[in-house]
Amino acid sequence: MIVSKNADVASLVVTSIEDKPVSGSLLLKPLIRGSQMTLLELHYQPGTNAPIHVHAHESLVYVVKGLVKTTVGNEVYVLGAGDVGCHPQGVSHTVEAIEESIVIEIKSPAPDLAQFLGTHKKS
Repeated sequence: MIVSKNADVASLVVTSIEDKPVSGSLLLKPLIRGSQMTLLELHYQPGTNAPIHVHAHESLVYVVKGLVKTTVGNEVYVLGAGDVGCHPQGVSHTVEAIEESIVIEIKSPAPDLAQFLGTHKKS
């Protein structure tokens, strides 16, 4: 795929990450996948918390809207619109929405989302 139109991508409800349940409402739009990376759009409702987890890929996160708290290893960071963070491969991390937020993630190498995410189509 060379181009992806956001309006054409279905939202998925994320129920778990690495077999651990998500607390709150987290929607995922897998916008585009290349041979080496994947670009995702995530919609967090206030109070939504991804469980502490570890991936076999690296993630770069960009906050488009809102305010999130991310813990990477033992460090805690608060990121607002325009801020960027890194979740290194093999390092425990989590994200919690302080307010309604939209976050873009780039994951590399491009993971098979079905291997670490529990999802279903938004009804």
